[in-house]
Amino acid sequence: FEWGYNLYRGRYIYIDDLSTLPEARGKGYASQLLDWVFQYATENNFDQVHLDSGVNENRWEAHRLYLNKKFNITSLHLAIKLK
Repeated sequence: FEWGYNLYRGRYIYIDDLSTLPEARGKGYASQLLDWVFQYATENNFDQVHLDSGVNENRWEAHRLYLNKKFNITSLHLAIKLK
């Protein structure tokens, strides 16, 4: 993860990449890692934790985890590939 500051978010942590190997999925590792990040953020006076997640049928379990961890869907990230 990385951290930053801006007027809108205050001090925040951005989780850049969070993935679990297929054979390790469903064992609670990602949940434990998120709990650690939340604890780290709280202990170090961060205001928010953010992440982006791709959207397709292979991501449903990840999205369920994020929603169970109380993440809010706050925006749509739009992109266009030109090349």
